[in-house]
Amino acid sequence: MSASAHVAIIGSGPAAFYAAEQVLKLGGNVAMFERLPTPFGLVRGGVAPDHPKIKSVTKVYERIASHANFRWYGHVEFGRDVLQEDLPGLFHAVIFATGAQTDRRMGIPGEDLAGSHPATEFVAWYNGHPDYQHHHFDLSVRAAAVVGNGNVAMDVARILARTPEELAETDIADNALEALRHSQIETIYVLGRRGPAQAAYTTPEIKELGELSDADVIVLPEESALDPLSAAALSASPDRGTQGNVDTIARYAAQGPQGKRRHVVMRFLVSPVRLIGETHVEAIELVRNELVAAPDGSLRARATDKTEVLPVGLVFRSIGYKGVSLPGVPFDDGRGVIPNASGRVLDADGHPVTGEYAAGWIKRGPSGIIGTNKPDSIETANALMEDVAAGRCWQPAQPGPASVEALLTSRGIDWMSFEEWQALDAEETARGQASGRPRVKYTDVDTMMHTVHDRRDSTGQQH
Repeated sequence: MSASAHVAIIGSGPAAFYAAEQVLKLGGNVAMFERLPTPFGLVRGGVAPDHPKIKSVTKVYERIASHANFRWYGHVEFGRDVLQEDLPGLFHAVIFATGAQTDRRMGIPGEDLAGSHPATEFVAWYNGHPDYQHHHFDLSVRAAAVVGNGNVAMDVARILARTPEELAETDIADNALEALRHSQIETIYVLGRRGPAQAAYTTPEIKELGELSDADVIVLPEESALDPLSAAALSASPDRGTQGNVDTIARYAAQGPQGKRRHVVMRFLVSPVRLIGETHVEAIELVRNELVAAPDGSLRARATDKTEVLPVGLVFRSIGYKGVSLPGVPFDDGRGVIPNASGRVLDADGHPVTGEYAAGWIKRGPSGIIGTNKPDSIETANALMEDVAAGRCWQPAQPGPASVEALLTSRGIDWMSFEEWQALDAEETARGQASGRPRVKYTDVDTMMHTVHDRRDSTGQQH
């Protein structure tokens, strides 16, 4: 492997850091670019604030960032501050690790009414993502619906159902904490198009709903019972996670309400067909589904002629993330990914594009958990370094940090170093300690950059 390989990585979430780790392990150099002044992607902006143990994975990324051949450039946007055409003169290759930044739509009438939102925006709002701090969610309504049965849907339902006291112990964004403190929501419907055996959430996530201090989990007994096809499939191919989900739902159905103030109502075998309202969501119409065997052996939902209407004033769709195209980079609009083979980006004819690679959700689609990105990123980094060793890469005239920073400086880009992020991180933590919380996040880019400027002025250091 080439010890002089210089690799750009676009994005700074888990996939980006795992790819960086492997490139560094194989003797390369890494320059990581992040649009925000804060690193770690969905670990900071997507993991629920009441899941601090999951966020502790950032310690691994901090160790990677401490490597002598690693540079992080925060507040630098690919396609605006650094262009695709800049990269071949500075690097041997680039890895795109930008994740899946938008959501899939339901495609039903009324989806664009006020009160109908992607779950991604709500998650980003309560996690303090700077792009979403001015969003408004009407928490004065009595009932909300979360469409989807994955872990993100569970997160949204749980945050809506938690008490202000529970939320105040987390690093939830201050403005979200204040808004949720005054929430009038009493009922949260969680809507799954298939049954308990096909739910995408993990067993710990569904069990956690039952531990909320002032919210009951309610399941209709007739919807908790497995249909014959699901029962036969689970019997033929036992799966611990699926069985755990099924058992937990059955337990909720058996225990019934416990007299708590809020209700999380888990519904199964229903799909939204229409959001009802003049200008604002007032109700959601559902169709009852039945499961049928598909040619590939999976069980799919098929609509029946039975419908019902639930009065809700707020709807969050959580039916999957989708990647966003990057300027000048091949993209598969249907799948929402960069087309690739083992991480090597492919052009429209299916041929590898010299110097371009992808890792994480933008490579494979939004699947798996944080740790799933590690083998995925290792595969990409290995392919890249193999190509570098074989000469199948760019031949930069002036690789290295000095050239990168000269370019940024020439364009007047106010970039942030990882050391400056660590100082900002320490300030967030200190602000949290003052109020008995893990941290109090900065949620405004200008405020973050002003804080960095003040520190530079006081220390006399630049970057």
